[in-house]
Amino acid sequence: MVRTGFCVTVPGFARGNPPVPRGLATLDMRSPRYTILIANRATGAIRRLSLTRRTVLLAFGSLVFVPLLIGLGVSRIDPVELESLRLANESLRLENESYRVATGELAEQISSLQAALAQLGEQAALDPAAREALGKLPAVVRSRAAGGAVAEEVAAALPDTPLDTTIGMLKGLLGALENGLASVRSTVENQQALARATPSIWPLAGWLSSGYGHRRDPFDGTNDFHPGLDIAASKGTPIRATADGVVKSAAFNGNYGNAVLIEHSSWISTRYGHLSRFAVKAGQEVKRGDVIGYVGATGRATAPHLHYEILLNGQPINPLRLLARP
Repeated sequence: MVRTGFCVTVPGFARGNPPVPRGLATLDMRSPRYTILIANRATGAIRRLSLTRRTVLLAFGSLVFVPLLIGLGVSRIDPVELESLRLANESLRLENESYRVATGELAEQISSLQAALAQLGEQAALDPAAREALGKLPAVVRSRAAGGAVAEEVAAALPDTPLDTTIGMLKGLLGALENGLASVRSTVENQQALARATPSIWPLAGWLSSGYGHRRDPFDGTNDFHPGLDIAASKGTPIRATADGVVKSAAFNGNYGNAVLIEHSSWISTRYGHLSRFAVKAGQEVKRGDVIGYVGATGRATAPHLHYEILLNGQPINPLRLLARP
């Protein structure tokens, strides 16, 4: 370990004065300067640091008086001012907390709207055949399920007067969007319900033996109006519901023989005649594509086939208007 010592000497000592011992400090109060000697006891090297008396006094004063002045300054702050600062800080803290809560609510609303929009996007997708059939329905039927205009409802939901804050404005806008979204959802749901209730597929695979409209009666040759399609197929071929609905009847019905009547909505029904046997019963809910019976020749029929009708508000229409190409 290297040991060092120091001493302070003052210039001006007589040449014959005894040397200053290492490790000791001597002061001459008459001198305006001080020399600090730093001696290394092991090597004998001496380093000198010269300071004026003014510098020493300033350093000493800084160490003693600056903390004292700081303490005096703090003690002289007005208590009322301190309380005002504390209240202002508390107000800012509460305001920041309020903003955090408000922005959290906005984030939840936005997330909810995004999820609802994604769900509506999925719901709005229609089967191509159903979309084509839906477009061919009479305008009066489509308008009943279309719902109101969304744009007007969104505009009505917007605030009449400017909002005071940005957060308030965003809340008002999101509220209006939610109202508009509810209207859009209702419209989409009504459209989906109408699409599910619109006959859009062929009830079976076969060949068209007789079309809709006037024709010669196959039994007596007289002029006759045929209210549906005759689709010839082998006996026992499965017959499928052409849209979602509820079976209103599944029983023998005069010239139709064994017939199934399905109500798809308050406007649309379908009838299936000449069945050999039933696969459903009255009151049963069916989906598009479900088997409801099998081809036969019951009733007024010359050979196995399906007589298929579409009834709009109780009146037959040409099924080819709605059916997709087989």
